[in-house]
Amino acid sequence: MTADPESARPPERAWTTDDLDLLPEDGRRCELLDGVILMSLRGRTHQSIAAMLMVGLDEDCPDGYDVTQGVEVRINRTRSFIPDVLITTSTAAAREPSRYEPHEVVLAVEIVSPSTRSIDRVLKPALYAQAGIPFHWRIEIEDEGIVVYTYKIDPVHEVYAETGRWTKFVDTGEPFPVNLPISRITPRRV
Repeated sequence: MTADPESARPPERAWTTDDLDLLPEDGRRCELLDGVILMSLRGRTHQSIAAMLMVGLDEDCPDGYDVTQGVEVRINRTRSFIPDVLITTSTAAAREPSRYEPHEVVLAVEIVSPSTRSIDRVLKPALYAQAGIPFHWRIEIEDEGIVVYTYKIDPVHEVYAETGRWTKFVDTGEPFPVNLPISRITPRRV
């Protein structure tokens, strides 16, 4: 993740969510980590997996929840992330937000990109858990295919505990019953 100096000149102080609101809509994913802006572009495979996952989850989604992708979660004034796919409460979705508060998010999904491995594997899950998001999924593109790792928060310690490693089907009862074949989220060319 790098910043383009022409379109994202740093302010004289740490970046805030107010600064994010002023950036142009140019297709870059702009996230904020403790006042430092992170920018990235997502490739075809990454976006295909996100789109197919959103559709697959939406088919099983009961009333009370909503499935979307690429919507900002504002943790505080200096932390803001954009999960690849997320499930929120239907009450939160009904207000048609351009961003969500952490308490409105039930599941945050990150698809690991080669350029953001450490952020997707370590940093974001730690901060999502600290913000109280109950469930997290991490999707990896490995040599043998796509692997989905599922996690549930331990709210006392604010960390995620792994609940599954899925290579054929994601078959979990949380946050709602999901039985999703991995083949349904695998692009034609992985």
